[in-house]
Amino acid sequence: MKFVWWVVLNAIGVGAAVWLFGNITLTAHSDLKNIETLLIVGLIFGIINAVVRPIVNMLALPLIILSLGLGLIITNALMLMLTSKVAGSFNLHFHVHGFWTAVGGGIVISIASVIAHVLLPDGKKND
Repeated sequence: MKFVWWVVLNAIGVGAAVWLFGNITLTAHSDLKNIETLLIVGLIFGIINAVVRPIVNMLALPLIILSLGLGLIITNALMLMLTSKVAGSFNLHFHVHGFWTAVGGGIVISIASVIAHVLLPDGKKND
């Protein structure tokens, strides 16, 4: 059940980024198709963050340290741009146009991710 909530909250974060930034587009023929596309894009974004992002962060570790953590914003933007490319290869009509738009979208989705971590218990008991 936690996985389903994780995908839904990622989709909400992506939806918020689409709503806030005109250069992040989601085009579908109906609202139901938009919701379906958002859920799939949320899943893709989550998988990319779980698999690719740790590798990119490890390679960018010197930049992240030198920038006092601000390099993580760049890796978030790159993950969103990669999500756009993967979604495009699946004909999902989700596109991120421009690096700075990806930076803003990555920040919005990161905030949604933090909220998700707060709302979803990790299964550990707090003793």
